[in-house]
Amino acid sequence: MGFRTNIYKSPAQLRLMVEPGLITAAALDAARPLIRAGVSTLEIDAAAEKAIRDRGGEPNFMLVPGYRHTVCASVNDEVVHGIPGGRILEPGDIVSIDAGAQYKEWNGDSAITVVVPDPSRPEVVAEREQLSKITEGSLWAGIARLAKAKHLNEVGDAIQGYIELEGMKVGHRYGILTDYIGHGIGRDMHEAPPVFNYRVKQKGPEVKPGLVVAIEPMVVTGKIDTYVGEDDWTVITEDGGMASHWEHSVAVHKDGIWVLTAHDGGAAGLAPFGVVPTPIA
Repeated sequence: MGFRTNIYKSPAQLRLMVEPGLITAAALDAARPLIRAGVSTLEIDAAAEKAIRDRGGEPNFMLVPGYRHTVCASVNDEVVHGIPGGRILEPGDIVSIDAGAQYKEWNGDSAITVVVPDPSRPEVVAEREQLSKITEGSLWAGIARLAKAKHLNEVGDAIQGYIELEGMKVGHRYGILTDYIGHGIGRDMHEAPPVFNYRVKQKGPEVKPGLVVAIEPMVVTGKIDTYVGEDDWTVITEDGGMASHWEHSVAVHKDGIWVLTAHDGGAAGLAPFGVVPTPIA
């Protein structure tokens, strides 16, 4: 899929991105309660698709050549791009659901991670919930930095710094995937510029009104080496380490930032960082 060269949207175009973001959020709202033992990943996919179509949208993952589902459902050592199917979720599984919607030719993209309860293995559940919590926190740290940044690659610095600090607090060194990163988003689900989840030397493009990006840290408990499974889609950790993936689509506009794929624009997630999002006028 080719990248568009102009990475900044007009105010009118930003307004057109609000609804696909909300539709994407609705898809994940439908998926979240089904992430429980005994449910198949295909059932989760069907619920997300219904939520998108009920609001007049189209699953944009289905527009990717060769992919026929609404979500990616990645379980345990699967990091991203897991294909929904007959797999039945089990107690203790850590499950990442990535979804996107297109509405009137504009796109939203977001992901969540949920740990299936398992009363018989509280330590396992706690470790996996900790991984998910730190990954989600790093996402919000990156979004908060975007609100104040001069250049885009400050986001990766914030994400890595958050993960390193939180890992030190719990005595664990987490891995941040480098082969898979975030991206711009607009008329195409994947556009320029690249959004790194880790520190890089380059400053990246200027952060100014019209920039819209999907920030999506992918964090693992072990090494960052991965391979692609036999289905030619699913990305799996080589050492069997557990994985978590969180994502939001975020717009920079003249009055601040707005998280397009959060119902509250990101208010709750940004509050601990002292950032107040502003709706797109």
